[in-house]
Amino acid sequence: MTQEANAGQPLVDEVLLAEPRGFCAGVDRAIEIVERALTRFGAPIYVRHEIVHNTYVVNDLKAKGAIFIEDLAEVPPGATLVFSAHGVSQAVRREAAERGFSVFDATCPLVTKVHVEVAKLAKEGYEFVMIGHKGHPEVEGTMGQLSDGIYLVEEVADVEHVQVRDAAKLAVVTQTTLSVDDAAEILAAVKRRFPQVREPKKQDICYATQNRQDAVKLMSPQVDVVVVVGSPTSSNSNRLRELAERLGTTAYMIDSPDDLREEWFAHPQGQALRVGLTAGASAPDILVQQVIARLKALGAVSVRKMDGVQETVHFPLPKGLGDKSMASVR
Repeated sequence: MTQEANAGQPLVDEVLLAEPRGFCAGVDRAIEIVERALTRFGAPIYVRHEIVHNTYVVNDLKAKGAIFIEDLAEVPPGATLVFSAHGVSQAVRREAAERGFSVFDATCPLVTKVHVEVAKLAKEGYEFVMIGHKGHPEVEGTMGQLSDGIYLVEEVADVEHVQVRDAAKLAVVTQTTLSVDDAAEILAAVKRRFPQVREPKKQDICYATQNRQDAVKLMSPQVDVVVVVGSPTSSNSNRLRELAERLGTTAYMIDSPDDLREEWFAHPQGQALRVGLTAGASAPDILVQQVIARLKALGAVSVRKMDGVQETVHFPLPKGLGDKSMASVR
């Protein structure tokens, strides 16, 4: 920001805060698992993959003694290991057991639900179509529940290339952090190609992803610019930015308040803009507050929280991490 931001015409008039935004119960739980493991067992605590996809959170836990790794060979014998919120394959679980680590599983319970469904139906002879993004750790973890018989589709065109043994024994599962609308479009294509496909009893896309996307749908038509707080690796944060753009609103995603640019808010007629602000499910509120401070420096005199769903979901912590049995929603 330049010191001239307030010298002339203000660039921003009002900030609308999406509700809900930021941390979900699964992220809260995952972070608390690492923090409690550090308190109980001392540093270092090893974490396979980033515990959640947020730079600020990962750096904060690194400073407290967490070491993030991708290969279990990097973990010394007898160490304490935490699986990230995205979940892991059965191969990773077996390797961790063979190496004798003390393991705490921070997999989001909603991802675990998908894993359980895959395991259950696989025993009944089902194959699977998985809707998701190649290379995302959640997708790798879910597909890694089986050695074969699970096929990834990233877009509608991929559906035509899926070849299964028995169309009557086919089920569909979904990455939990997808665009609700995109996933519905791909699912419709799967159902056209495989009319007998078995769907989950309850949609796999998590409540927090759904709620944050619904909030952006409500907010976007009311603002000139949408700012999403979230790291580039965060699937659900990227989907929020894409959704706002799809609705016709200019949108930017920032990893930190330092990424904010004055030129994003320059109106040709010099009018102050109304800015919509939201945050992905892995982005902490401290970053949102810092962004609000930046927007106030650009002239914002009003910060208004929109009406929205009040989330009260809590997930239990694993045994062995203290008396507190439920994760707090921050």
